[in-house]
Amino acid sequence: MSTQSVRDQFGANARFYITHETHAKGASLVRLLETLPLNDRWRVLDVATGTGHTALTLAPHVAHVTATDITPEMLDIAREQAADRNLTNMDVEEAQAEVLAYPDGHFDCVTCRIAPHHFSDIPQFLTRAFRILAPGGYLAIVDNVVPAGQAGAYVNAFEKLRDPSHGACLSDIRWRELLREAGFEIAHHEILAKRMNFAKWAGRHDARMQAFLEALLLGAQDAARGYLQPRRERDTYTFGLQEGLYIARRSP
Repeated sequence: MSTQSVRDQFGANARFYITHETHAKGASLVRLLETLPLNDRWRVLDVATGTGHTALTLAPHVAHVTATDITPEMLDIAREQAADRNLTNMDVEEAQAEVLAYPDGHFDCVTCRIAPHHFSDIPQFLTRAFRILAPGGYLAIVDNVVPAGQAGAYVNAFEKLRDPSHGACLSDIRWRELLREAGFEIAHHEILAKRMNFAKWAGRHDARMQAFLEALLLGAQDAARGYLQPRRERDTYTFGLQEGLYIARRSP
């Protein structure tokens, strides 16, 4: 999917993400605060901020946050949210994750949460993040992770059918490889489990597509089924996903 198509899709659904459970209240948001060695002198860049949940959470703890995204409608909401909270140390700018045209060494921390699986080139994003970080700076990534091999391919196909802007979730092993290849030292990583409500997850689609997605969920086999763990709960199904959290550092 092209950058413009991703922009159009997220723009049309921007307000949905203000209260989206995973983005607004997910455990990874709390864990970012707990695992990053936040400093009130830091300049932070939050990439693919969406409606700004991560940037808004970090702003009270640092000197300044620049929140970026490719979707103007998302940025408008992030700007509104910052104003509502009287956050004067947060700016909002349009920028593409693979470009990030900021000066080398400009930021003390770069964050990106539940977004890289939409990027066209994750290694390029990591290369840019490394360059714009000051020596000793931190990169904090949270994204869905999948099993390696065919099971991961199945989960990615399941996700992409529901959301055409989905590129590919990586495995935990692959994330750690790419971070090291980009020059980072991994200071901390962990896997966080989450349960998804199928009805809400598939709710943007008509009944026919929902039935197809349900069939894929219930038809998962072997490692893919072990990862998704579909369960009937009340009037819908739930299923499992996993998020990888990575705190990486550029050498001083």
